[in-house]
Amino acid sequence: MDNLEDSLEKSSNFISQFTYHKLVDMGINKELAAYVNVFVLLTIVVFLVYLVQYLVRKVLKVAFTKIYDRTQLRFFSYLLKNRFPHFLALIAPFSLVKNAIPIVFDDFPSLIRPLDIATEVYMVFMIISIIMAIIRSGTDVLREKPEFSAKPMESYLQVVRMVFLLFGVVAIFSSITGKSPMAFFAAMGAASAILLLMFKDTIMGFVASIQVTTNDMVRIGDWITMPKYGADGDVEEINLTTVKVRNFDKTITTIPTYTLISDSFQNWRGMQESGGRRIKRSIIIKQASIRFVGEAELPDFQKIQGIRDYITERGDIIRKHNEKIGADRSLALNGRNFTNFGLYRQYAEWYVQNHPDIHKGMTLMVRQLAPTENGLPLELYVFTTTTNWARYEYIMADIFDHLIAAVPYFGLQIFERTSGADTLGIKFTNGLEVQGGEKR
Repeated sequence: MDNLEDSLEKSSNFISQFTYHKLVDMGINKELAAYVNVFVLLTIVVFLVYLVQYLVRKVLKVAFTKIYDRTQLRFFSYLLKNRFPHFLALIAPFSLVKNAIPIVFDDFPSLIRPLDIATEVYMVFMIISIIMAIIRSGTDVLREKPEFSAKPMESYLQVVRMVFLLFGVVAIFSSITGKSPMAFFAAMGAASAILLLMFKDTIMGFVASIQVTTNDMVRIGDWITMPKYGADGDVEEINLTTVKVRNFDKTITTIPTYTLISDSFQNWRGMQESGGRRIKRSIIIKQASIRFVGEAELPDFQKIQGIRDYITERGDIIRKHNEKIGADRSLALNGRNFTNFGLYRQYAEWYVQNHPDIHKGMTLMVRQLAPTENGLPLELYVFTTTTNWARYEYIMADIFDHLIAAVPYFGLQIFERTSGADTLGIKFTNGLEVQGGEKR
């Protein structure tokens, strides 16, 4: 302790000597005065640092606000949002701190070098923060432009941040070791295999994000479906390692970015941009209910507005054909005939062609699919005039409500699996069970 006091008393540091002697004059023990001296000087430096940082930050905020008010350039607004004045103000006291370390810790020379290095490390990170605030502000401005709004800008920002962090690490390495930056890269070369393993996902994600952007596979706001990962919703964010998808049930699924090029997924952007959404659904008709329609029945079917003209035109063609081949019309099987299923198919086609919410510029088809053990499917393959999900579901339900209700008018039956009530002949009328003609 005596050596410490002698070192302090003989110090050439005027400020440290001055405060030390003032503390001794105030009656503080010489052994304690050395530590109190450091504390007092450190308190003064911290106060000055805070004061300088506070004043610089306030001045910068006022300056950028006025510049934005006069120019209306969004870049200055985003500089404020991304805390550019804050980071710049944190650098302002750097010279003060750098010069104060030898003064404050003059009696503890072993701490001067580590604290000096720590200050330089701090400076490196602050410079990186300032540069990133500028780049992020420029990116935010680009996001407002239509051509960049759907681009994965976050991925690019992460790449830029990684590059600057790499330069920062090199600068810190040189500062701590006093060696050339080339020594750092030589050491990195020896550890490259380990680094590649550690940053495998990041590297793969970086390559994937470039391919996704270049090929325009996914944009922010796209609706994608990826059953393997339970994703079915809108893309909210694309970065180096993950793609964030907000599902329609409001849950969030994160998908590794590289899976967008390694696995299969469905992007519904094409449907949304086309202005129409596909309806592809079938009504399954019981095959035993399909039959020929006799001449005597045609007047009744002609009462159905949608097929009246069809029956007249097609009836002439059928009649001429049968006369030409001399078909024996005593048996309906001979020659060509109308069928109730054919008339129903024609009616369904007429109905969707005249529906105001069906897109007439896209594929419009009512087709018969291959028979199955459940019946004969009649499929509607059409597109709505909207891509809005709720409206789409309403239109589809409205069409099938009508077509299902129309089936009995053609003497057809829809296939349904038999339930227990069907087997026992039980029906329900106004909530009352009816069996064998008696209400129970």
